[in-house]
Amino acid sequence: MVGLIKEPFWPIIEISSALRVRQIERLAPYAPKVQWLHSLPPQMQGVILGNEVLDAMPVQLLHFDGERWFERGVVALADRWGWSDRPTDLRPSAADECAPGTVTEIHPQAEAFIITLAERLKRGAAFFIDYGFPEKQYYHPDRIGGSLRCHRAHHLDMDPLTHVGDKDITAHVNFSSLALTAQQAGMQVVGYTSQAHFLMNCGILDFLPEGAPFQAIAGVQTLLSEHEMGESFKVIAFAKDCSAVLTDTPLGFMRGDRTHTL
Repeated sequence: MVGLIKEPFWPIIEISSALRVRQIERLAPYAPKVQWLHSLPPQMQGVILGNEVLDAMPVQLLHFDGERWFERGVVALADRWGWSDRPTDLRPSAADECAPGTVTEIHPQAEAFIITLAERLKRGAAFFIDYGFPEKQYYHPDRIGGSLRCHRAHHLDMDPLTHVGDKDITAHVNFSSLALTAQQAGMQVVGYTSQAHFLMNCGILDFLPEGAPFQAIAGVQTLLSEHEMGESFKVIAFAKDCSAVLTDTPLGFMRGDRTHTL
């Protein structure tokens, strides 16, 4: 997550020490303009950019057996890890839409992060790029298995209980719940759209010079393609006491804004 407080200073918050070392090495030429922080400052003004931050936050798993809801946890078995369910009062926001057998997620930690952000952002805007859905899609009856996924060595798998500690575990973002949380915490939702619409609105193709190498063109196509990252990734923006984005539609949301779907 990168926050632009004022030109030309970029603070970066990275909680992984290993990744921080790699970032310091990679950004060495820009060392005077970059500073690494361990946590959010108590007060902020400016622009905050979070790319695949929200999907990496822990979620709580819920299971519906058709009559009751259970919270799904992990137990140590004799030779492996296993699942264990216990009755809970927790419910997804669209519990009535869930079919029997559903396993899904709720996102209290991501919501708490948005609340903290709203408390500390005195004036500015926050843009988050991530994969996910509005609530109606997130808890659609056909999405019975939830969205929890694992990534290891560039391979996707569905079992977080194998190779524990050696792979990333992620879940899709419920953008509706985050938008509601942001509003209740004092921020305004200024836009929500697909990554493709956002980048096209911002003029990404203007950055491709004539005769651009194939790798550059292929990279842009991956970012924009409906079958790749262009549609699966979304961009949502919040603002607080920031007339520049509250009075005029930000450039990235000029066309294709989907805020009405949240």
